[in-house]
Amino acid sequence: MTICPCGSGADFAHCCGPILAGAPAVTAEALMRSRYTAYVRRAFDHIEATNSRTSRTGFDRAEAEAMAPDIQWLGLDVLGVEDGGADHETGRVEFRARFSRLGQALLHHESAHFRREDGRWMYVDGTLNPKQPPRRVAHVGRNEPCPCGSGRKFKKCCGG
Repeated sequence: MTICPCGSGADFAHCCGPILAGAPAVTAEALMRSRYTAYVRRAFDHIEATNSRTSRTGFDRAEAEAMAPDIQWLGLDVLGVEDGGADHETGRVEFRARFSRLGQALLHHESAHFRREDGRWMYVDGTLNPKQPPRRVAHVGRNEPCPCGSGRKFKKCCGG
């Protein structure tokens, strides 16, 4: 048994192996994991074949092949998935891919967008280093009731 490089913990033959061999990915996340595995295994045909019609010109195979010997892939972390299931036409997968290039530790953080084309999941594009919307913190005045629910004024409770 060979553990799949995608980080799923599953056997390669039952995880990304069939997708790299041409089977359709069931979900957008499965396609994204197979694309990571393709980079690890230098299976650039899979990367090209899973780019959407609109993103095929964005992949520079010659550059990927030239850089491949200098890269060691260290792991994949899926941070979030939005849609991209069997009943969806589009999906988004946020992930971090850890790698080293020429001994320098690096991180690829992307929010990748996928869509179905002819019934198959395809990579459309991605946003590098996506930012979350800023958190809004409500200001509690000193004489307002404490948000902890004690019934006391904020200044005499948690704010004191």
